[in-house]
Amino acid sequence: MPAIAPPPALEAARREFAGGRDYLAACTVGLPSRATQRAVWADLDACASGRPDLAAYSAAVERSRALFASLVGVGAERVAIGSQTSVAAATVATALPHGAEVLVPEGEFSSLVLPFIHSGRGLVVRAAPLAELAAHVRPTTALVAFSVVQSATGEVAHAAAIAAAAAAQNALTLCDATQAVGWLRVEASVFDAVVCHAYKWLCAPRGVSFLTVSDRLGARMTPLNAGWYAGDDPWSSCYGGEVELAPDARRFDVSPAWQAFIGAAPALELFASLDAADLHEHATGLAGAFRAGLGLAPPERASAIVTWEDPDGRDLTRLMSAGITASGRSGRARVAFHVFNDHDDVDLALAALGR
Repeated sequence: MPAIAPPPALEAARREFAGGRDYLAACTVGLPSRATQRAVWADLDACASGRPDLAAYSAAVERSRALFASLVGVGAERVAIGSQTSVAAATVATALPHGAEVLVPEGEFSSLVLPFIHSGRGLVVRAAPLAELAAHVRPTTALVAFSVVQSATGEVAHAAAIAAAAAAQNALTLCDATQAVGWLRVEASVFDAVVCHAYKWLCAPRGVSFLTVSDRLGARMTPLNAGWYAGDDPWSSCYGGEVELAPDARRFDVSPAWQAFIGAAPALELFASLDAADLHEHATGLAGAFRAGLGLAPPERASAIVTWEDPDGRDLTRLMSAGITASGRSGRARVAFHVFNDHDDVDLALAALGR
């Protein structure tokens, strides 16, 4: 069957990336678009000339906050900015009473688990299979923390069922959307918190992350990492302890990595301009074609990430030897398909594996 051409907007977006051919690792790190390159280069040139633009840095941070909010369907006042997933998770941990139970999937990415284990609050972290996570929520569960798309396997969680089970027990929910936003629509309002590092599927520089906060979570959470940027007016909050923190999620901001946000704003603008359903169909369609070429059964919920058993690393070596950038996790080979990929990438990868 001939490949179906993507919608014109997606084809135009693909041309915004100088690379992409043979690159099947958006799940490891995204590629910068031409606009991100231009923005970062222009900022470096200005700084090297002795003219850093502080107003432009703040504008890029706030523009990025608003764009991410639009991508996950909440208001910008619900979004805190940061740099790392683990920092956001540690802040969420402050909302839990000492000794509370946290439910996580087995094999979950450690940045979403270790902050609760080492919180100093005596939290009990319990793990269950992702496919059964909703069934393992119980009256003693205070928080369910999970990635909507698993890093090691590409498995897509039944997020609605998990959220419903948590709501039935009045448990808080923390959803890590780092491996999702950019190809899979995530509605942040369904969860108490959504954390997303933007350097993967949103193709931003590393050092830009977001945390959405519900009203009930925000009321319980401590601004553990509050600094000058957590002030209601950051530029008037630079000195001393008599600082009025922001009244909304901005009180959980950490000081932004300025140059990273300079590159993030145009990246987020690109993804905000695209139809989420088209992105999902494109990425999962390519992944599905690759999966079929390998003879793998389709997953319960379509994913842009394909993994398969590769305990000795032979398949990963074949891909890399053919000039294809892929990755391996937990004894599995892993490839990912994004907006800058097309069916030629599927064919090249299958040929490299002798399929």
